[in-house]
Amino acid sequence: MKALLRIALVCFSIVFLNCKTDKNPLENMTNSEHSNKKVIYQVFPRLFGNTNTTNKPWGTIAENGVGKFADFTPKALQEIKDLGITHIWYTGVPHHGVITDYSDYGISNDDPDIFKGRAGSPYAVKDYYNVNPDLAENPEKRLEEFRQLIRRTHDVGLKLLIDIVPNHVARNYEGKTTPKDLEPLGANDDSSATYARENNFYYIVDEAFKVPHWENNYAPLGGEDNALADGKFKEIPAKWTGNGSRSAQPGMKDWYETVKINYGVKPDGSYDFDLLPEGYDFKNFEEHFQFWNNKNVPSSWIKFKDIALYWLEMGVDGFRYDMAEMVPVEFWSYMNSHIKMKNPEAFLLAEVYQPHLYRDFIRLGKMDYLYDKVELYDSLKHIMQGHGWTDHIPKVQAGLQDIEHHMLHFLENHDEQRIASPDFAGNALIGKPAMVVSATISSSPTLIYFGQEVGEQAAENAGYGKPTRTSIFDYIGVPAHQRWLNNKKFDGGQLSDNESDLRDFYKRLLNFTISSQALMGNYQDIHFFNKEHSEGYDHRILSYVRWTASEKLIIVANFEVSDSRFFELKVPEEIIRKWNLNDGNHTLQDALYGSKNELIIENGIGKIKVSLTPLQSFVFKLK
Repeated sequence: MKALLRIALVCFSIVFLNCKTDKNPLENMTNSEHSNKKVIYQVFPRLFGNTNTTNKPWGTIAENGVGKFADFTPKALQEIKDLGITHIWYTGVPHHGVITDYSDYGISNDDPDIFKGRAGSPYAVKDYYNVNPDLAENPEKRLEEFRQLIRRTHDVGLKLLIDIVPNHVARNYEGKTTPKDLEPLGANDDSSATYARENNFYYIVDEAFKVPHWENNYAPLGGEDNALADGKFKEIPAKWTGNGSRSAQPGMKDWYETVKINYGVKPDGSYDFDLLPEGYDFKNFEEHFQFWNNKNVPSSWIKFKDIALYWLEMGVDGFRYDMAEMVPVEFWSYMNSHIKMKNPEAFLLAEVYQPHLYRDFIRLGKMDYLYDKVELYDSLKHIMQGHGWTDHIPKVQAGLQDIEHHMLHFLENHDEQRIASPDFAGNALIGKPAMVVSATISSSPTLIYFGQEVGEQAAENAGYGKPTRTSIFDYIGVPAHQRWLNNKKFDGGQLSDNESDLRDFYKRLLNFTISSQALMGNYQDIHFFNKEHSEGYDHRILSYVRWTASEKLIIVANFEVSDSRFFELKVPEEIIRKWNLNDGNHTLQDALYGSKNELIIENGIGKIKVSLTPLQSFVFKLK
């Protein structure tokens, strides 16, 4: 095998690497790490406990309300766990900029000219050693209130994640509460140089930053008068913007609220640090840790490693990494091996959208899980919208077979449209068969976005955030979720019958997934076999089998919105042989709702008479 060659442009982090596929990606994992499915509940604390229903565009915190850490009571957390959740991802915890005055607590005000929305972007972190003051009942004690939330979360048996955003920080990053023995990002940068290895930022020498030119009638805060919204922000010299823009005046579509972190990648894209030697793609985290031990690494590497270890020490169980692919994979090897040395069970999830990089970030970067967006999510979305075929799903699974365990599945998250929004599917029920497939087709974790389980539509014009996605930038209420919240009784008392039924479906499905051994075992497609051999079976149906020695499942889902399907599902002879089943009748029971059926085996081939109503799925368990 040729030596590894990876040349990356700082903006795009393009990686070229010979990838091995002849080893088991789970070979270095203990049984405890993959013996059961994991289910993550993503939630914005700022939105979760907010009962205010005003929903005024660009509304203030007083007008539209805000949730608090304290809203996650033992009752609320138990209800989340009982939904079938193992991990909760608290989004927007690190102290990011907000357009609310906390100067009485020693917190500087943030400039609307360099922030999106009134509540600010959770991905423009201002101080990595503290938490968002909006979320505290007493902002002066906000860090202690978060520690209390960690304790409550652990007390009900949940693990918790927070965000780390290594690619960029807020343009006005301060790091005011950085521990005295550490140094804030950028504190000792040489701003006279565009690039220096030990600088944390890149500089546009001899140019001052200029606020973007606002277009399409946009104005910060919707045009409201604000002393700081004056079209100016002092930054001399200007820094590169988070998405890689090297202009002193980034555009409106640039990540102008953030600045790019320097990881030792020169402006020409070449690397100013050691590369991992050939063969490290299948070495474990201890060996990666040893490789970096005593190596001279860039300052930004050390600072973000220290940030991660600080939160682990506090009790955080893992991290979701924003835009991980924009940061060199060597940094992730360094960062994640240090994390795993402190907590081998830490849950490390990365946002990576380029399939050709997946194996590098898993094997070299030591990531546990990556977003499965451009493969499974996009395929399911097309099917749900009526213009995709289920034929594509088995092909996706085949292409990811060697890393399927590491590809986190989701149908909603803060970046994606709500299923119930008109621009996606227009009806939350359309997500039911896709949710069954997403949760059962792989051994990978499943992610649920709060409100998804009750069909949240995200219809509000929040201000900076627009309908179809629940706004991450504004103070706003989440109506369907608020009906479940029921004035903080957390009992669904205001849900409609349809919303209650939908939540019951999610609860049944998710609790089954976290208890099923078969979902951590073998997978085989039977879809194409049935397309060829079963009359009435078509590209709006999907079927496959999952099994271990102790549990055998036959899963079939109907994506058709208005039509029922009646057919005889066939189980190929190969599966019957692997399952050691004899000719005759075998009882099946649906793991979701308990209905029974029969698997009839004749001459080594299984047959099941299936009647599927629109959007119905069965998870048949062999009794």
